[in-house]
Amino acid sequence: MINNLPEVKLGIVAVSRDCFPMSLSENRRKAVVEAYTAKYGDIYECPVCIESELDMRKALADVNAAGCNAIVVYLGNFGPESAETLLIKEFDGPAMVIAAAEETGTNLIDGRGDAYCGMLNASYNLKLRNLRAYIPENPVGTAAECADMIDDFNAIARGIIGLRNLKIIGFGPRPQDFLACNAPIKQLYNLGVEIEENSELDLFEAFNKHAGDPRIPEVAADMAAELGAGNKKPQILDKLAQYEITLLDWIEAHKGSRKYVCIAGKCWPAFQTQFGFVPCYVNSRLTKMGIPVSCEVDIYGALSEFIGTVISKDAVTLLDINNTVPYDLYDEDIKGKYDYKACETFMGFHCGNTASTKLSKFAMCNQRIMARTLPEEVTNGTLEGDIAPGEITFFRLQSTSDAKLRAYIAEGEVLPVATRSFGSIGIFAIPEMNRFYRHVLIQKNYPHHGAVAFGHYGRLLYELFKYVGVKFSEIDYNQPKGVRYPSENPFA
Repeated sequence: MINNLPEVKLGIVAVSRDCFPMSLSENRRKAVVEAYTAKYGDIYECPVCIESELDMRKALADVNAAGCNAIVVYLGNFGPESAETLLIKEFDGPAMVIAAAEETGTNLIDGRGDAYCGMLNASYNLKLRNLRAYIPENPVGTAAECADMIDDFNAIARGIIGLRNLKIIGFGPRPQDFLACNAPIKQLYNLGVEIEENSELDLFEAFNKHAGDPRIPEVAADMAAELGAGNKKPQILDKLAQYEITLLDWIEAHKGSRKYVCIAGKCWPAFQTQFGFVPCYVNSRLTKMGIPVSCEVDIYGALSEFIGTVISKDAVTLLDINNTVPYDLYDEDIKGKYDYKACETFMGFHCGNTASTKLSKFAMCNQRIMARTLPEEVTNGTLEGDIAPGEITFFRLQSTSDAKLRAYIAEGEVLPVATRSFGSIGIFAIPEMNRFYRHVLIQKNYPHHGAVAFGHYGRLLYELFKYVGVKFSEIDYNQPKGVRYPSENPFA
């Protein structure tokens, strides 16, 4: 059950230019509310229609009293550009601006609202005041079209509210030779995120204090029930349960004034020998609860996972963009069956951190890579299995080494093809992946970790990244064939 998500209470506020009939905005607002309520659910309809700055203050008081934490500013006609943008400035939450399309060619004298024109003035005034608001791709629409836009905004607002109330809890420094997961924290604060960085020793002390915790048998039994026949290492369930309780208690004790939490965890090189297991399965369980846990103290990986969870309202995962698909496997299981070239496929892998609900089948095993250099008994605790086939979005929000925000988004799918390998792993297919890999992931120095949302969420992620301040030029995606990347050789 996902229980680490914001709840959005939307309000809609209509605005009216004083030389236009106010009833035009009011009636169009009512039509939008009816359309939204019929299709998507509740939205608070502010009874104050804004013509002046004094009206703006009345509307602001009204939506605040109603408990709204996100608002839609609706231009039912041309709209008063100062008053409507001041509402966005003074409202403490995400805001959207949309406008009314004209309804009929039979009423274009007293019934014409000119909101298509007013939208331009609104956007200009927002820029003058250095304000951010969500403006959809096609922001002027009918009541039904506006309802659909508002539903998109609901997800984006959830992301904004989540980030402004998020704390990332980290344990330990990044392992040696994992500098790619660099984490300049300045941009976290710019996003409204708090961060708490702790020592692994602090976590180990807390874990030891939970020895014999009376909750351990119940949590271990829940793990056994989840794993079923996949419970290949029952001897460590009590330790894993103790660790899970330790993390959940730490969250409650340390989230402070923040409402939402994710974790950037340490999992090697000393974790296994000191704790006596690997944390992958516990990480998967917290992620399934809506508390993403990244591996290898990947702070921006954890942030990306949280964003994916909030947008999709579902569990996500964090994977290495790991290895190529061998040509013999491609020829046997993919070629001629799925419309992808070999270079558009790859395997996404991590040791065992993916939620059981996102695996075709699973078993809790030992971490084979670590077991090559350590006693096997301290490497137990991964959740292995092929990732379930279906649509995915591979993405990441990252601060560069010189503290600039950058992001990528690529939609694709997990193919229903056996990986013949180990770990939490799947065969991913993304159109033009080979070019995206070279001219975005390598060219722009992204780390090997990418967040995976289970579904196509590129459109909403793109809008969210724009809202939080990522420059358009720094949001990359997999360019279609025939569209050249700036760094791509034109003679290739």
